[in-house]
Amino acid sequence: MSQLSKQIMRLVLLQLKVGEDKSSNIHNAVDKIAQAVHEYKPRMVTLPECFNCPYGTKYFRKYSETIPDGYTSQQLSASAKAHGIYIIGGTIPELGENDRIYNTCTIWDPTGKLIAKYRKMHLFDIDIEGGIRFKESETLTAGTDFTVVDVDGHKIGVGICYDIRFEELARVYRNEGCEMIIYPGAFNMTTGPLHWELLQRSRANDNQLYVVTTSPARDENAEYVAWGHSTVVNPWGQILKKATHSEDLISVDIDFSIVEQVRAQIPTFKQRRLDMYVTTRLK
Repeated sequence: MSQLSKQIMRLVLLQLKVGEDKSSNIHNAVDKIAQAVHEYKPRMVTLPECFNCPYGTKYFRKYSETIPDGYTSQQLSASAKAHGIYIIGGTIPELGENDRIYNTCTIWDPTGKLIAKYRKMHLFDIDIEGGIRFKESETLTAGTDFTVVDVDGHKIGVGICYDIRFEELARVYRNEGCEMIIYPGAFNMTTGPLHWELLQRSRANDNQLYVVTTSPARDENAEYVAWGHSTVVNPWGQILKKATHSEDLISVDIDFSIVEQVRAQIPTFKQRRLDMYVTTRLK
């Protein structure tokens, strides 16, 4: 691999339709991964939050699986190996220790090996007057570990949906050398128009890295209607590409040299007044 190719990574985002038939959801994801590989030859493919089941507290336990021996994990592992790519496996409800349920993202390497997983750290508990009320904590347990993976020498952090609202999480990843953060997410029809794009551009600009979000496609008949519009934002805070609200597939060539350029030209991390405030991770 040349030095130039090490700086460029082709990434495909899969914005998928999700229904109540778990097997169909998984097979659709596998088929779309194959389509993405055939059409674009990516190094990495990302999937949406809750791509194997509807998003909702009443579904999480019913659809939950263990990782890595559950059916969804087996299919993602086989797909990564068959195509020789990295897969950021969106999220699935994970049946964890002590019968707890987590909203979990799995990461697979080109040999089909599970190299990491991330459990959603900040649970989506909100009650918007005249809007949506939703409490993930009624079913889910919050994760407690950060996740950084190395892809061709580039560090990538992982968060999930509501995590994007917490700048501290992104700052930890930036401090640990990440050049990209990937957030599988499912903002809704209230928060999507208000904050989906704003938060992505903010996290990218604040931390001078790429931000990638992958949403389920919008289904107006679902109980929880996702906003869609999966997006890639560069370290300048500019939108490189954005999906529609329906099922979609977008390909982007990520140029990691842009990260270096932005950090050199606007050296905010060298200029932080750490004698006045502390933003480092507590070990």
